Amino acid sequence: MAPRVSPSERLRAEIDEVFSREGDLAQALEEVTRLSVRLMLQTALEAEVTGSLGRDRYARGEREREGYRDGYSRVTIRSTAGPIVLERPKLRGTAEAFASRLLGVAVTRSNALEALVISSFVRGLSARDVEATLEEALGPEAGISRSTVSRICAQIKEEFDAWRGRDLSGVELDVLFLDASHFRYHEGARAEPVLCAWGLTAEGEPVLVGLEGAGGGSADAWDGFLSGLVARGLPSPLLVVSDGAPGLISAIERHFPDALRQRCLVHRVRNLLAKVPKHVQAKVKAEFWAIFDRIEAPPGEAAVAEARTRADRFSARWRRLYPGMVECFEEDREALFAHLRLPRAYWVRCRHSNLIERSSGETRRRVKVIGRLPGERSCLSLCWAVLDRASRGWRGISQTLSMIRLLHELRRELHGKVVVAREGVVPEPEKDVTPAA
Repeated sequence: MAPRVSPSERLRAEIDEVFSREGDLAQALEEVTRLSVRLMLQTALEAEVTGSLGRDRYARGEREREGYRDGYSRVTIRSTAGPIVLERPKLRGTAEAFASRLLGVAVTRSNALEALVISSFVRGLSARDVEATLEEALGPEAGISRSTVSRICAQIKEEFDAWRGRDLSGVELDVLFLDASHFRYHEGARAEPVLCAWGLTAEGEPVLVGLEGAGGGSADAWDGFLSGLVARGLPSPLLVVSDGAPGLISAIERHFPDALRQRCLVHRVRNLLAKVPKHVQAKVKAEFWAIFDRIEAPPGEAAVAEARTRADRFSARWRRLYPGMVECFEEDREALFAHLRLPRAYWVRCRHSNLIERSSGETRRRVKVIGRLPGERSCLSLCWAVLDRASRGWRGISQTLSMIRLLHELRRELHGKVVVAREGVVPEPEKDVTPAA
């Protein structure tokens, strides 16, 4: 008989199911936040039972202590996030009756339970911090044991550290997105950047690639971040999408010299609007996006040429009235068209880096509720907790045979690399470049 699924495993499956559904990302994150509170508390309860019995579920061998698990009973806790339903483990045959030190005999309301989740994810995964929070709220006798706190926090820390140090040689990306979000750790302190990388794989699937704190968004910070990704085996993508930060662009060109570079169109239009009066901003914005929308030419040089022609008309129309805005538009202009060399289905997704920015906005909103972040480790823990779950719900791109052939040809052109065909996909044969006799 197959082992039954534990309540914590069922909650993890519910969280994955939320992100697999279509819908608003912000609403999904709210639902995941509520489920995560339940998951952490449920995990704590199950960890207490493991500590009490001295063995995991279905563990065989010599028993350290008498007793066995005998199902669960439901208990509802009132919290500021609403009622939280947990499955309280039941034990039989023990020398002493089991009573959860987390819930006590009949705890029905406790802000300290929510503090356990906040401390675990936000306070640097410190067992001492979790214990201090519980003792402050419920008194020294109500805290859970150090071994239970340590077991829960260690598990989360191991998952995060394993993710940060994993091998990336098998992650072949068509598109790499790079962006930074800023968080203020203490009141009155300057905001510190968190560097983030995510991408679209050769199969069109989204993947969260890297996350790292930095003292600033300088060339050195980005160079160190990308150097770490490359050192762990990340191959060069076809296209790198970023804003116009000079340090970031410099680092991209150093580590991925053969990749196309796409300037984020959202950041660029913001730069342009800052250089014109408010009464013409809507018109400038509409004409800017008209350069890239509804291009009829096929992907590749033909599409780029059509966009260049439209861009020339845009510059000619506004140069006399707003020369500063046009000068800004012309700076690094070719990087605005790079996404048009990919298949058409990629165009809207790959012309900006806003997905990370939107998800980081959700993280910043949670920081406002928590109050503050004690340090970089705390910030990275929270960002990872949000983005790791969110990335499982990001939509991929369904590829056709013609799209795959175009990507193969582009990779061969940029990297001189012959791509091994996936099952059912036959790339176009390479052209004979042998010089005539």
